[in-house]
Amino acid sequence: MHTFRKLERQFGLVPAQTAKLLGAIDVARGRQEAFRRQNPTVLKALTEVARIQSVDASNAIESIQAPPKRIERLVHVKTMPANRSEEEIAGYRKVLDTIHASAHDIPFTRRVVQQFHRDLYSYTAVPGGRFKAGPNEVEEILPDGTKTVRFEPLSPFETPPAMDELHDRYEAAWNVNQHHHLLLVAAYVFDFLMIHPFQDGNGRMSRLLTLLALYRAEYEVGRFISLEKLISDSRETYYESLARSTPGWREGRHDIWPWTNYFLGVLMAAYKDFEARAGAFGGRGQKAELVKQFIRSSVSDSFTFDDVRQAAPGVSDVYIGKVLRQLRDSGVLRSSGSGRGARWTRLSTDL
Repeated sequence: MHTFRKLERQFGLVPAQTAKLLGAIDVARGRQEAFRRQNPTVLKALTEVARIQSVDASNAIESIQAPPKRIERLVHVKTMPANRSEEEIAGYRKVLDTIHASAHDIPFTRRVVQQFHRDLYSYTAVPGGRFKAGPNEVEEILPDGTKTVRFEPLSPFETPPAMDELHDRYEAAWNVNQHHHLLLVAAYVFDFLMIHPFQDGNGRMSRLLTLLALYRAEYEVGRFISLEKLISDSRETYYESLARSTPGWREGRHDIWPWTNYFLGVLMAAYKDFEARAGAFGGRGQKAELVKQFIRSSVSDSFTFDDVRQAAPGVSDVYIGKVLRQLRDSGVLRSSGSGRGARWTRLSTDL
């Protein structure tokens, strides 16, 4: 909440580079909305890929992992969790699906934050939804294996009023509309991470709340492109930007711009990724690209004909088979078995 206590100091003078980035994001958002109205079938395929990638990547950042096929089955609710990691993966999928389905009807309040955390742990024996009862320092593991405290968040005693203040000030700043809403979303996520309100799950919660806040601000690219995967792919820069913006936070003297520019950079990368993928679907090669997009983005290197069929709506079975055989003959895929029961293995993403 310390960012919002001195919001004018933080965002009163927006650097030229940041202002340019904000403008580019707004232009990209307009192009995304136009494509969304024209190509709903393509966007359905992108949504399914992003959903799996988001669940996988956000949990993997916190070293919560499962075999790719298990992740896909958990995301599609075709199996029940078999261990603690899968329980947490299923919980993330539950909250993610709630946001995708109902974001515009969900109030951005402290109670919702606690409800999301409760749902995040709903498949586990951990009682989610409660703010931390003890210290939860953010540690860093050094190359030699030793641990060092990177940041000491607020105490359990300070946390409830800090979360109330964060949401009150965020809502007030949102309604005044003096600062670009994306700057407010970036500030909220940063202050949430500095408070670190829960004993565990704060990183995953921050990414889910990012998605919810972006939906509210009418930036919906996270439905089609996994923001979590982009963060996972740039996690060194993610942690570096947080570290650069952290000093002085308790006194309101911190520099919010390293984190903000990283945050906006991820969003811009998502829109560029969206345009690259969606643009490739246009014209005569659309059906082939739907098949290739699934193969390129699949969490697992191994898949079946039915997996491709689900990810490429409107593409005939005959055409799917033709594309798979072409990719096999070019060395991109390897097949075992025959017919619809064959299993395909990805050897390369260069397609």
